[in-house]
Amino acid sequence: MLNKLLLILIIAFGLKLYFQNSSHQYSDNLPDLSQIATQELPVQKPFTQPERVTFRCDGRQHCSQMGSYEEAKYFLKNCPDTKMDGDKDGIPCERQFQRFD
Repeated sequence: MLNKLLLILIIAFGLKLYFQNSSHQYSDNLPDLSQIATQELPVQKPFTQPERVTFRCDGRQHCSQMGSYEEAKYFLKNCPDTKMDGDKDGIPCERQFQRFD
């Protein structure tokens, strides 16, 4: 009877040591949460709208006089006597700006 009790105590003590060591093994791989909570996070700069380019009618009429597709669209829509939409589909300077919308 004493041998069985001694054997049970040895097994229980061994299991206790085993589980203590295995729990340290896993907790060593975990990050220290107190350090994570106090780290500074990078601040993202606020989004700003790009500057708007404003066009104005100044007598230009041809695609060769336009600097961008957006400029040609503005001139076609807002300025008189433009010659930038030969097929009258509303898309100016198709070949120059390779726009076939």
